Amino acid sequence: MRLEAGKVVRLDVAREVSPHGYFLTDGNVDILLHYSEAVGEVKPGEQVDVFLFYDTQDRLAATMRKPLISLGEVALLEVVDFHPRFGCFLEMGLGRHLLLPFRELPELKELRPQVGDKVFVVLTHDRQGRLVAKVAGEEELKKLIFAAPTDWRNRQVEARVYKPLQMGTFVVCDGGVVGFGVIGLIHSTERTRLLRLGEQVQVRITYVREDGNVNLSMRDRKEVGRDEDSEKLLAFMRERPNGAMPYSDETPADLISQRFGMSKSAFKRAIGKLMREGLVYQDGSWTHLKKDNTEPVSD
Repeated sequence: MRLEAGKVVRLDVAREVSPHGYFLTDGNVDILLHYSEAVGEVKPGEQVDVFLFYDTQDRLAATMRKPLISLGEVALLEVVDFHPRFGCFLEMGLGRHLLLPFRELPELKELRPQVGDKVFVVLTHDRQGRLVAKVAGEEELKKLIFAAPTDWRNRQVEARVYKPLQMGTFVVCDGGVVGFGVIGLIHSTERTRLLRLGEQVQVRITYVREDGNVNLSMRDRKEVGRDEDSEKLLAFMRERPNGAMPYSDETPADLISQRFGMSKSAFKRAIGKLMREGLVYQDGSWTHLKKDNTEPVSD
């Protein structure tokens, strides 16, 4: 058996050497179990289960403390510190922190995790054999997730970001006691803001796909969202001196999204509601507030 950092192994207690601790062996290699890393009574001649790591002097050492992650495993670890040059430091349950290198983090600063966020990571080695974390992707997560039941549609769930992209945000939806959860996508048109790696967000399941993954939205259902979007457009027009805006059904979707943070279809639904209620009218590429409209939209 090869002894390497990140593994839990059973070794013989060869001898005690004060003031350092106990030397463990597999018959070929001796490894130090420092007194501070021992749990309970340790006696020469017995066997102990230990987790291997590199100490501050780059020596392979042992601890009897139980880690939150082992070599090759996926775990959800909390960000406890951030270094602008090295990356994030994660809590791994050993009284020392695990580095998530800067190269693993998104280029866009707004997408990087903050202290308190939790990130799905895999425990691996750097070129020197020391322990580091790598952000877990679909290849690692698909072994741990399950297919969403069809009756999950329109359910509100908590989700954790594992891949933040401009076109959309990939998340793992909480599966409760079942396991890691379900993989989902929040398309950019269904986001109300950018989401960072490791951030937890409440979302609504809009569609359960045949592969068991789900489509998600940060927006309310259309019936509720339409009222909120209508209020936003109405407030915008009321703030303008002429009570009109140069946006209508003819306006390109990218301009709608940039100005109001909503999709073209959501914009059209909101405008349609206001027109049916007699609050606005359209003239060419402009939408106008009716002159006698002074009260807010009511349900």
